[in-house]
Amino acid sequence: MLSQWGFVLILSAIAVIIPVAAVTLGHFLGPRRPDPIKNETYESGVETIGDTWVQFRAQYYLIGLIFLIFDVEVIFLFPIAIAYQELSFFSVIAAVTFVLILILGLFLEWRKGALEWN
Repeated sequence: MLSQWGFVLILSAIAVIIPVAAVTLGHFLGPRRPDPIKNETYESGVETIGDTWVQFRAQYYLIGLIFLIFDVEVIFLFPIAIAYQELSFFSVIAAVTFVLILILGLFLEWRKGALEWN
């Protein structure tokens, strides 16, 4: 039992040490030659025309988050669809409950008007 937890502890330590080491090495070994052109704000290498600090609607983020939620739903439902013949009744009820909760969330967002594109 302890050897299994030791393996988990070793993997957890590696999962913490490698990113911290990468960030630390990048900080100390990275290039340090800032100039006005490097510090300039850009997107896709194209110079901006006009004001670069434009307010845009939070609805873009909301649509993206809803899309992400339904992508995750597909990831969770795919194994259920593959193994449907071998599932117990409780597993089917759990999957149906999961889908109903997501449908309820979609209905509430729709009713709230969050999905209306004005």
